[in-house]
Amino acid sequence: MRVAPLIMALGLAAGLAWWFSLHDAVDPHVDLSARALDGAEATGSAPAAAAEPVPVMVIEIAAQPTTDRLTLRGRTEANRNVVVRAETPGRVISEPLRAGARIEEGTLLCRLEPGARPAQLAEAEAARAEARVEAEAATQLSEKGFTSETTRIARMAALQRAEAALDLIRLDLARLEIRAPFAGILESDTAEHGSRLGIGDPCATVIDLSAVKVTGYVSEQDVERLSAGQAVAVRLISGAQHSGVIDFIGSMADESTRTYRVEARIVNAGGEIRDGMTAEIGVELPAERAHRIPQTALTLDDEGRLGVRLAEGDAARFVPVRLLREDAAGVWVAGLPDVARVIVVGQEFVRDGRPIVPSLVGWEDLG
Repeated sequence: MRVAPLIMALGLAAGLAWWFSLHDAVDPHVDLSARALDGAEATGSAPAAAAEPVPVMVIEIAAQPTTDRLTLRGRTEANRNVVVRAETPGRVISEPLRAGARIEEGTLLCRLEPGARPAQLAEAEAARAEARVEAEAATQLSEKGFTSETTRIARMAALQRAEAALDLIRLDLARLEIRAPFAGILESDTAEHGSRLGIGDPCATVIDLSAVKVTGYVSEQDVERLSAGQAVAVRLISGAQHSGVIDFIGSMADESTRTYRVEARIVNAGGEIRDGMTAEIGVELPAERAHRIPQTALTLDDEGRLGVRLAEGDAARFVPVRLLREDAAGVWVAGLPDVARVIVVGQEFVRDGRPIVPSLVGWEDLG
């Protein structure tokens, strides 16, 4: 074993111990917390307030008028889609119309067999005639004092019942002919000849494609940017373009997606747009002043808000922003001052109030 190095180490330790004891003896009132702070500074763990400024790169950007476009995914729906049903039972005695046929309002779709209804109508007419004669006679006798007022009222009530029964029979007879409620296209064959329909059974399905609804869903962040009557451009999956307006914006959000239903209406005079086609609804939003920034400048604060960090003098400050749109050069955001000095390099290494050393760069310097 080498003795000399060991003796030197022991001697050095003893000397350091003597020096610290002498230091404490000279200044016995040394603040231990201050000594700990000095030690921390010596090891590089100084408090944030005394942190060294962070070098960052900054680009100065002025707001510009810009428009935004909101695109919703959706599908087309027929303006009206009705299953025409029987309102009285009976056997179909008309020949069926085939699906795809274009029909006008009032077109006969199904005719039902009348059965005993004509006889019931004749019976109801006779009962009304009899009740009318009795009511008139009772009125004349009551005026002369030969019968009581109660009898006259009873005869008048019987007449009203007979008239109501007659009206019911006539209504039932009218329901034997089932007609189209509006002009449109048959989506299904009408009921076959000889089939029996009960109350509520379908005779045919009629759709109206003279105008088409295009439905989509908008997020809760964007719903306030839309309004009824706003112009839209609709692009179908076939590539066809159509113009329309927003008719309806829902007030209740879908529970699963937290989105709101939007309906736009477009004219379909030629009938080329079908129900259920995939479509995009494009909405041009009003112009507003915004900044185009590099996408890499976007960051999140401790609360998860999207924004950028600005250089305000020699300190950094986080400002939340709202994304409008993006293009090949960057992203357009709203929410910044009219002229903003945006930190584009180093923003992830600073917090609000942190001292910085900003270096001004241009778009060409960012590549």
